[in-house]
Amino acid sequence: MSSQTYTLPPLPYAYDALEPVISKEIMELHHQRHHQTYINNLNAAFSAQVSATALNNVLTLVSLQQKIRFHGGGHINHSLFWKNLTPPNTTANDISAAPTLREAIITRWGSHEAFVKAFNNELLGLQGSGWGWLVSKGGVKGRLEIVITKDQDPVNEPDVPVFGVDMWEHAYYLQYLNNKAGYVEGIWKILNWVEAEKRYTAGAESLLKL
Repeated sequence: MSSQTYTLPPLPYAYDALEPVISKEIMELHHQRHHQTYINNLNAAFSAQVSATALNNVLTLVSLQQKIRFHGGGHINHSLFWKNLTPPNTTANDISAAPTLREAIITRWGSHEAFVKAFNNELLGLQGSGWGWLVSKGGVKGRLEIVITKDQDPVNEPDVPVFGVDMWEHAYYLQYLNNKAGYVEGIWKILNWVEAEKRYTAGAESLLKL
């Protein structure tokens, strides 16, 4: 039995492509250091798991599960996050690029504006570190829900993460300081609705290559 080795996925845009919403400096630190660290620690945990399995060391195997969940979740969440962002003022940033999802949002919340307000309230109400997600419950084209996950917990199957927002301070503090609301408001200017539509109608698994 050999351990799986994961590598840092490249960004689908340049480090400065999300400015002025997210600075080049934040993107470099977030991608090259934070995401890379999750991958390094995940690979180390899987390697230790292989060794512990060979030795039938159940105590070590149990102790590794939290590390795999945390760092594996960090890798999954960030891989999804990079793809659900796009440079501002592009066609992908217009919700009209997601007709099926847009209709589902309006059916669920009454209007796009009401949904954005509800999502923002959940993000700003999150205490500590975590993520805010628009989730399709039970699979593709399911009932939409706004879900908060703590730390690096991922959205679990069969639910589909349509898009997520990283609310850890490392995602915004260098630029926004304590103005978390400014970061949250800016995210909508770089949200990739084309990617969100794909996940809502086809699922995220086939789109995510870890």
